[in-house]
Amino acid sequence: MAAQLPKSVPFVCLGNVCRSPIAEAVFKKLVTDQNISDNWRIDSATTSTYETGNPPDYRGQNCMKKHDIPMNHGAQQLTKEDFDYILCTDESNLRDSNRKGSEVKNCKVKIELLGSYDPQKQLIIEDPYYGNDSDFETVSQQCVRCSKAFLEKSQ
Repeated sequence: MAAQLPKSVPFVCLGNVCRSPIAEAVFKKLVTDQNISDNWRIDSATTSTYETGNPPDYRGQNCMKKHDIPMNHGAQQLTKEDFDYILCTDESNLRDSNRKGSEVKNCKVKIELLGSYDPQKQLIIEDPYYGNDSDFETVSQQCVRCSKAFLEKSQ
């Protein structure tokens, strides 16, 4: 029997320094805790070039430390690589990701809002960049809820 290839998912936001690296870190921790990290290739990316190469926002890093969730990422652009899923934080990122997906021949990637998995029906994960620590905590909690629901549905 052939080994199953890992599923791939990048989490996407505008700058890849707030929401998507938090989502990436949360999802990595979730699959690690469930001992299924070999089944997944997890990353995060930006649809812009604004923050390319920069580390995650220090407030997001502090939030992840508070929850004992490792975070190690540098902002990077979404590539035309073929993924299984692309999970976006808002409609703008969804549009940009769909545009990128249309450039891939025979693209079979499922591009959707991460918030579509939220049991609390918070469809959009608001950008906390101009906010405060509590806004980053809100993003973290949304990512936890959405990641758990996404993982359940994608296994």
